[in-house]
Amino acid sequence: MMGERTVSQESLFYSFSLERHVPGSHMLCSIDRFVDLSGIREHLKPFYSEMGRPSIDPELMIRMLIIGYCMGIRSERRLCEEVHLNLAYRWFCRLGLEGDVPDHSTFSKNRHGRFRDSDLLRRLFETTVERCMAEGLVGGEGFAVDASLVRADANRQTGGPGSEGLPPDVENRAVREYLATLDDAAFDAATPVVPKFLAPADPASRWTCAHGGQAYYAYSTNYLIALDHAVIMDVEASTAIRQAEVTACKRMIARVQDRFGVWPERLAADTGYGSAEMLAWLVHERDIHPHIPVFDKSTRHDGAFGRDDFSYDIDRDVYTCPAGQELRRYWQEGRAAKEQSPIDGLYRYHARKTARDGCNLRPRCCPKSPYRKILRSVHEGARDLARDIAKTDAYVTSRRERKKVEMLFAHLKRILKLDRLRLRGPNGAKDEFLLAATAQNLRKMAKLIPLPTQPLPA
Repeated sequence: MMGERTVSQESLFYSFSLERHVPGSHMLCSIDRFVDLSGIREHLKPFYSEMGRPSIDPELMIRMLIIGYCMGIRSERRLCEEVHLNLAYRWFCRLGLEGDVPDHSTFSKNRHGRFRDSDLLRRLFETTVERCMAEGLVGGEGFAVDASLVRADANRQTGGPGSEGLPPDVENRAVREYLATLDDAAFDAATPVVPKFLAPADPASRWTCAHGGQAYYAYSTNYLIALDHAVIMDVEASTAIRQAEVTACKRMIARVQDRFGVWPERLAADTGYGSAEMLAWLVHERDIHPHIPVFDKSTRHDGAFGRDDFSYDIDRDVYTCPAGQELRRYWQEGRAAKEQSPIDGLYRYHARKTARDGCNLRPRCCPKSPYRKILRSVHEGARDLARDIAKTDAYVTSRRERKKVEMLFAHLKRILKLDRLRLRGPNGAKDEFLLAATAQNLRKMAKLIPLPTQPLPA
């Protein structure tokens, strides 16, 4: 029999529980276990006035931001609308049914003010790392590092030539932050090369076409992850060039060691991190085994002898060519005693003139130059160690596990929708990258650590 909806008299009282209407399988239910905001009020207390009307609860704003970055809601205006309408979001924010949602403009005022001045978002991210370590998700044996480009909020049509600098009448927050980072090795001091174009809306962003497609303004988000469960140990924003990414890697490793006391045994990365200076820093200063391909341009493509054809005697500091002739830095003892470290960090080895003039293999040794010289870096010991590690099975495993970083970047852009920044300036990039990494760690814990099962009623 077909049923019919009957209209009854409305009840005078209702009993409604958000707990009953939010399913336990909802992702926010799993994430809520790992969100600890008990100390943010004390942390922010010096940045609030003791007089005036009570402000919006900072815990409420942080919980709303966590929802936005976990669920891929990039617009703060839309985030406020979703929290107002969605029961699960209200439950996570502890708003109940009648709680007021703050205006979207409140986020901007606090992000550019109290949250940034107090470094609250960095503290929030480090809290999630500490929780991952407490849950046993961080082994500390192997780390991996990589960087990915994220488009800046700057129109590629409005930029001007970098050689001309900024227009004198431009004045905004992004410009002030840009001027404050002129000496920062992760931003404008990373390279003396003048950028091709400069965006007045966000001058700290870098004009790049690293992906081989259309050029655009971008920042780099740098991740340092623990390879056990791909937990993000640290995140750093930098300008979109390789030198800045290497500097960011050093900062992250040092910060993780100082903040959490975690010293990785090995670091996996791509060839961009395989410079002699970087390898020497890892080996000699941090005692980390570099599972990194060595950045080497000594390979010959003209049929001549390559550098590998010359054997090196470390005790005598001498190279021997395929013809059996020795190559040294200096052949006079007096010059060797006065030797200083080379400015460019490269020692040069060459044979005696009498030996190379009568050599039968000279056409294959130096077909386009009068004599052959071998360049050896002052950090060649670290490079040799990296080459030896590259021959091991552990290196093959590290190369495979390093792809976990790229998977995190794909998740960041496709699932969390962070393929373009909404905030401008270096500080805006830092805030967005920190919140996104926090969301990824929370989602990681929610996935790997299941909710405890509720006992069935008797």
